[in-house]
Amino acid sequence: MDADVIVVGAGLAGLVAAGELVEAGKRVAVVEQENAANLGGQAWWSFGGLFLIDTPEQRRMGVHDSADLAWQDWQGSAAFDRLGDEDSWAQKWARAYVDFAAGEKRSWLKDKGMGWLALVGWAERGDGRAEGHGNSVPRFHITWGTGTGVVRPFVDAALQAAEAGRLTFHHRHRVTELVTQGGAVTGVRGDVLAPDDAPRGAPSSREVVDDFELTAQAVVVTTGGIGGNHDMVREWWPQRLGTAPKHMLTGVPAYVDGAMIKVAEDAGARTVNRDRMWHYTEGIANYAPVWPQHAIRVLPGPSPMWFDALGRRLPMPCWPGFDTLSTLRHLRTTPDLAEYDHSWFIVTQKIIAKEFGLSGSEQNPDITDRDLRALASRVTSAAPPPVQAFIDKGPDFVVADGLRELVDGMNKLTDEPLLEHDLIERQLVARDREVANKYAKDAQVTAINAARRYRGDRLARVAAPHRILDPAAGPLIGIKLHILTRKSLGGIQTDLSSRALGHDGAPVPGLYAAGEAAGFGGGGVHGYNSLEGTFLGGCIFSGRAAGRAAAAAVG
Repeated sequence: MDADVIVVGAGLAGLVAAGELVEAGKRVAVVEQENAANLGGQAWWSFGGLFLIDTPEQRRMGVHDSADLAWQDWQGSAAFDRLGDEDSWAQKWARAYVDFAAGEKRSWLKDKGMGWLALVGWAERGDGRAEGHGNSVPRFHITWGTGTGVVRPFVDAALQAAEAGRLTFHHRHRVTELVTQGGAVTGVRGDVLAPDDAPRGAPSSREVVDDFELTAQAVVVTTGGIGGNHDMVREWWPQRLGTAPKHMLTGVPAYVDGAMIKVAEDAGARTVNRDRMWHYTEGIANYAPVWPQHAIRVLPGPSPMWFDALGRRLPMPCWPGFDTLSTLRHLRTTPDLAEYDHSWFIVTQKIIAKEFGLSGSEQNPDITDRDLRALASRVTSAAPPPVQAFIDKGPDFVVADGLRELVDGMNKLTDEPLLEHDLIERQLVARDREVANKYAKDAQVTAINAARRYRGDRLARVAAPHRILDPAAGPLIGIKLHILTRKSLGGIQTDLSSRALGHDGAPVPGLYAAGEAAGFGGGGVHGYNSLEGTFLGGCIFSGRAAGRAAAAAVG
């Protein structure tokens, strides 16, 4: 045999699994179609947020959390409704993950060298129901180093194991088949791709120069989801979300193409919940793209005014940072919006300076580089430099001193002028009247006031309520928003040992799956909705389970 266990995919889940195998004394082969510059996969590009429960960071910020509250939130968000079949293992994974996040997750990662910012973020604030979707309290812990800080301990461990001869990397090797013998998976075969020194995330050559085959006692599939493959996204797009947009941006590198999921299916693995997916509605085109149609997600506070393509304010709970999929559903199922693929934020300079963040390690150099002085500058009245760069260079931004000039500029960014100045002005004036005192019937204004009761939001995330049309808060900024593809919430069904299950419900001998390829555990640990900070954590938790189980199985 070439190794005790083969791990297919050198992203976060794969590296975590490989690390567990090496620690157990196993020989590991890591097979990856991209070059060595891409170690860590798409997790490297992430903001590095982790879902943690009842932590010292929360308690210092006055946040009272518990596993019971988190489990209530998870169940309300997941809305598992296929418990007799596709959700049967997903729900078990969800319970186990919440227990992990409330238990050893923080200490286990801290022992590996991770740390987190003092301010805990409040992502996915929810749909307004105690038993519905969303986080009841802030749980989004931003890792020092962003996504690079999350993957670094596992990358370093893998490189050290390779230097010691306990792990072998096979870069530029694309798996096209799982080898089976006697009903068990015993290896992989596929194509050797031409050498390519493309930088991290950039498209690489698909020229085939040879073939290969590797053998082992077990194979772990950790190759991610389908977000880079728009054809596959459209194939699985669910009717409940209306029609897929004609034009989407891409929030992950092109190599996140879902190809390996089909390879696993061909070997007998069952995939479930393929119609569940997580795409963002706050995408902006990257003015310096790394991969095709490269999108950056705006991480908004709760204050931006959000309008559809025809200039109508979005209804509750379709507010910035509250309910991602409700917003996507509204934009794609409202009959007269189906032909349009965009929406709009209108904000003031005061809002964008305090509330706007951008997803991605490269968009947050202060946190990525662990620069405390640069991080402290975020509390100033100026927009963070990466945000200001998009204001200055981004193709989706319009800046103006007056509303009529702003609307005219926004109309220039679409094929036809869809926005009416008078309609937008009427809605802004009505909203502005609601901030004249601390009482308001406007639910978004009420939500802003509630957010500022949390110390973290008041200090560094939520601007003081003010009139959008107040010249002192300007200039006005309009931002054209696109749908960007991101995560598959379904995938290969697995048991709690990350063993891939077949159509009969029994494990496929020798085959394991983890990370997004397995729906982050069980074929869909999130159900229909994510609470955020759970994608990286899902890769870590399921990768750890796969590595430990495979190590025990191969003896």
